[in-house]
Amino acid sequence: MSLLSDLVNLNLSDATEKIIAEYIWIGGSGMDIRSKARTLPGPVSDPSKLPKWNYDGSSTGQAAGDDSEVILYPQAIFRDPFRGGKNILVMCDAYTPAGDPIPTNKRHKAAKIFSDPKVASEEPWYGIEQEYTLMQKDVNWPIGWPVGGYPGPQGPYYCGVGADKAIGRDIVDAHYKACLYAGIGISGVNGEVMPGQWEFQVGPVEGIGAGDQVWIARYLLERITEISGVMVSFDPKPVPGDWNGAGAHCNYSTKSMRNDGGLEVIKKAIEKLQLKHKEHIAAYGEGNERRLTGKHETADINTFSWGVANRGASVRVGRDTEKEGKGYFEDRRPASNMDPYVVTSMIAETTILG
Repeated sequence: MSLLSDLVNLNLSDATEKIIAEYIWIGGSGMDIRSKARTLPGPVSDPSKLPKWNYDGSSTGQAAGDDSEVILYPQAIFRDPFRGGKNILVMCDAYTPAGDPIPTNKRHKAAKIFSDPKVASEEPWYGIEQEYTLMQKDVNWPIGWPVGGYPGPQGPYYCGVGADKAIGRDIVDAHYKACLYAGIGISGVNGEVMPGQWEFQVGPVEGIGAGDQVWIARYLLERITEISGVMVSFDPKPVPGDWNGAGAHCNYSTKSMRNDGGLEVIKKAIEKLQLKHKEHIAAYGEGNERRLTGKHETADINTFSWGVANRGASVRVGRDTEKEGKGYFEDRRPASNMDPYVVTSMIAETTILG
């Protein structure tokens, strides 16, 4: 095994100028991350300089067998924490050979919204709180839980310390460092209310970059749990009953909100969100009705509400924002399995272009 480890950890720059680029994209379910690697003649830092590639869309639920070629367009580059050196991770989106975005390509529409001059001038910032649950590989049950049974009730686990409270911290710390190495704007991590559940935060990141970074952070987490022999679940309610669900709260601000008088801009934006509550809920993640029950720090899925420092509301405004009269707000409705391209661009479209 030591020889295998030595080979995996070889520093290629000692022997060649060639690098390995891992092309990453989203599969047909909208949550299955796919990737494959190719050799490039030398280091690349501009995604527009990378070659397009193709894959078999009939094997990912994204094309018919008799016309299965889907084209990958490189969009963003990150450092590869697994291979190290000058090797890279490449976030891609998918197109037909004719150059049209395939139906599951959510990035294309989001990029159009963020490139709108009105949106771009507002410099929308996002901070996404991605919750997830670490699961035992063979039984689909959270790690640290007795198989077929339950741990003690919620209370000691949130930001807890100790072997009986912080279950899976080695995975969380490995992921934290991998994100920083990759160049992701990860701003923190913490243990969550349900044992085996954790959260990482990405942001503040502007525009389309927020979606790119959350997807790459998810990819890194999937790879690290793969190595660790556990699974990661983004299900919004992985365990039924009196246990917290998993969300992806989206903190949001525009230049107008961050400037003096921004609180009034925030209130008007929240009014626009209220008018389109149903449309947003429909796009905020599958199975969210199991999470947004009005319990466990959520608002009821059918009712829009907002408040200052209220974690039981659809939208929360922080005390600091209220006090300073400017800042940001938090949309607490998105589920943990939401598509960050969809959620970030939809919030911008509703609040800036609506």
